[in-house]
This record gives sequence, C-alpha cells and structure tokens, in this order.
Amino acid sequence: MSDDLAEARMRFIYTIRSRGVTDARVLSAIEKIDRRAFVTGVFAERAYEDMPLPIACGQTISQPSVVALMTEALQVGPRDKVLEVGTGSGYQAAILSQLARRVYTVERFKTLAKSAQRIFDELGLTNITTFVSDGSFGLPDHAPFDRIIVTAAAEDPPGPLLAQLRVGGIMVVPVGQSDTVQTLIRVIRHEDGYEYEELRAVRFVPLVEGLGQ
Repeated sequence: MSDDLAEARMRFIYTIRSRGVTDARVLSAIEKIDRRAFVTGVFAERAYEDMPLPIACGQTISQPSVVALMTEALQVGPRDKVLEVGTGSGYQAAILSQLARRVYTVERFKTLAKSAQRIFDELGLTNITTFVSDGSFGLPDHAPFDRIIVTAAAEDPPGPLLAQLRVGGIMVVPVGQSDTVQTLIRVIRHEDGYEYEELRAVRFVPLVEGLGQ
C-alpha cells in the first residue's frame, strides 16, 4: 500500500472515531476490512471519505460512520448468528464477519449478491452466506437470529424479521415513510414483547419487496 493510501486509511479510522464510535471491536473490524475493496470504478479513490457512494443497481454503499454506528448499536457478540437484510456492496456484512460467528446476508439483486460473494471469497471471509431473495421476509429456515440489521428503510420494523429475532436479540433498522425523514431504531426482543429505542436520524434507500431485475 502506498504512503498516500496508508495515510488516507489512518484518517478514515480517525474520522470514524470522531463520529462517536468507541467500541474497540467495531473499530478493529473497520481497520481490518478495506472499504476500497467494495468500491469500484471512478468512486474507488473516494473510498476513504465518510460519505455514501453509488454502486450497481441504483443502490449505494453506506456512509462508513453510519455503518460503524449501526454495528456498534447491534452489540454483536463472538458467538452470535447475524442476519443482514440488504447485502449491497457487501461492506457491512464483511464488517459483521469480524464480530459474529456467522453472518447470513440477503440481497434482492442477483448482480449485487454475486459481486459481494466474489469479494468475500477474495478476502477469505468464510463465515458469510449470501442469499438472493426478498429480504423483507428474512430467512425463516435459518431463524432465529441473535442479531438482525436492515440496511434499507422500512415504514415499520418488518413483522417477519421481528418474528425471527431470538428472545434477548437485537435488531437495528432505519424506519421512515419518506427517503428524507428516517430514524434509526434499535429493537430488543423480550419474553413479553419488544422494546424500541430511537438512535439517530439517517437516510437509506427504501426497503422494497420482491426481487430486483
């Protein structure tokens, strides 16, 4: 790695810290997973900027500080089984792979899922399994999950995903009826129901039912 790239990555980590991310395991995972591997073409040189960037199929790779804050809010333990809805570039799943025992990631666009799986293979991330399906229904055959993260905004936390969360489990999901006003919600499942906590304002692409073209 060139000195310029190394310096850019150091600044990148510093920026993440400055946004309020303090969890040492999360910061370590972000240091290990090079965001540049997930950004192609003309945007590759902007991989270490704290901003969302376009990827294929009209989707985006999320802002790194938001990825870090969502990951921190998820409180992933080393024995946890995690479901991610919305693979996208694969960057979030790769970060999770450093923290969890197993990551199941679901993507509605086959092109994105195949691209992400190729990167996972190249990076030797063997604890991620990628599925092409409608993520709003989760993966009932593999439920329950200790942690669920949704990287697209729903009007409400999707019922099928709530049902697939283990008691004591945590889900982090952006919720909002428009693409301009959304709130990141943390849901904790208890024996007798769900506890909801608003974390911060965010902006994500909408959670869409069905498979993409």
